[in-house]
Amino acid sequence: MHISNASKHVIAVKHTNLHKVVIQILTETFCHNKYTDKSIEKWFRQNKKLGSRDRKFIAESTYEIIRNWRLLFASLFEENESITNEKIEKIFYFWLFQNDLIKKSNFIEASQKFSELKNIPKYQFSVPDWLYEYGCKELGQEKWNAELEKLSTPAPLVIRCNTLKCTCSELQNVLADQGIETSNMESCSEALVIKQKTNIFKLEEFKNGFFEVQDAGSQLIAPFLEVKPGMRVIDACAGAGGKTLHIAALMQNKGSIIALDVDALKLEELKKRAKRNAVFNVQQHCIENNKTIKRLENSADRLLLDVPCSGIGVLRRNPDAKWKLSEEFLINLKDKQQNILNNYAAMLKKDGKLVYSTCSIFPSENKKQVEIFLQSHPNYILEEEKMIYPSVFGFDGFYMARLLKR
Repeated sequence: MHISNASKHVIAVKHTNLHKVVIQILTETFCHNKYTDKSIEKWFRQNKKLGSRDRKFIAESTYEIIRNWRLLFASLFEENESITNEKIEKIFYFWLFQNDLIKKSNFIEASQKFSELKNIPKYQFSVPDWLYEYGCKELGQEKWNAELEKLSTPAPLVIRCNTLKCTCSELQNVLADQGIETSNMESCSEALVIKQKTNIFKLEEFKNGFFEVQDAGSQLIAPFLEVKPGMRVIDACAGAGGKTLHIAALMQNKGSIIALDVDALKLEELKKRAKRNAVFNVQQHCIENNKTIKRLENSADRLLLDVPCSGIGVLRRNPDAKWKLSEEFLINLKDKQQNILNNYAAMLKKDGKLVYSTCSIFPSENKKQVEIFLQSHPNYILEEEKMIYPSVFGFDGFYMARLLKR
């Protein structure tokens, strides 16, 4: 288990109030089914005077415990026992003990069990039985273990330079002047990896739209769509618009982008982000029924379908998702993915190109979905597909397939 020097400092000075915050957030996650990132964001908003080291301790401790949740819980309790606030508090202090940050003799027996269990993959990577078995069927045990090992580590911080406002080298120099070191990536020309933990959302460069936070794997999708200035592009599952904004930059604000989603609140967030990024060629439309799709039939030169998925490829960022997913949910999700692909493809013009993408690494959500679609749509051909594995690429996991409509 990993803990940063900043967090060690906080523990060393015994900020028990912060310990209570971590326990509270974990309780919200496991007892009240809240999303961890939302709970942390809410707490930070309500405590704006909190120092950077304290924020790091809260975030890092919470996520590290969630990444190792099953291993920690099973070392102390029977797995069929209910989760309570008292158990969560004990797990937190046991985690401190495992990191040699406190000394408690009553954890000796639990520590021995911890050592035994961590040699069993489903405990080592802290995944439910069903998900471990599911992944083995999808990828094979050896490959699934390799992916889980990478997905059990903290995610790197990557930003995308907004080329509508600056070049990557200009942004790199501006950040360096503020003591923020970055490194380039050969595979992603606009990506910069932030080398140290910092609250980049406070930077004027972020507030003025010079960059967006976007994982390197995610940054591969917009270029894969092969957009050009002047085209009509539809981003049909746009959400808050991370990929929409990237497409706009690649099009140099020329042409038009229609951003669609079923969630109106996400589209409102996209509107704000577009303004900050100086993106002026995006229209937002909420999908309320099939009429929205019918009105846009045969109108797009390019169509991006970044469909809802299991999110297995981004577990490093959302480790609590392991405990919110279910096999039944994944079965229903695959039906939803196929429905989107079948129905939304009608918006593409002849000779246009469609990209189907997910942040999953399971073939049943990716390659197999494309194969099913192609069998019933002979006027489409697969031009290219890419599978981005975290264990190979080092960043989040994604799949993308580009289809040509003949």
